[in-house]
Amino acid sequence: MGYPVKLQKVERPTNRSFYVNLPVAIAEAIGLQKGESLEWTVENRNTLILSRPYKQKLRKLKSPRRR
Repeated sequence: MGYPVKLQKVERPTNRSFYVNLPVAIAEAIGLQKGESLEWTVENRNTLILSRPYKQKLRKLKSPRRR
């Protein structure tokens, strides 16, 4: 399942910018934090890859307690 988003363009007298919003469900699923740095990579004209420029420690899932 994907999360459709729309590209936004903002034109100001001094610069032009494009914005893509990241759905909260995706940000929470991978544990993104406010202010975190991310990096875009162009794989081809149809595929962009958004990644962390550093390795994120993988979290271990807690196993349920046995009684």
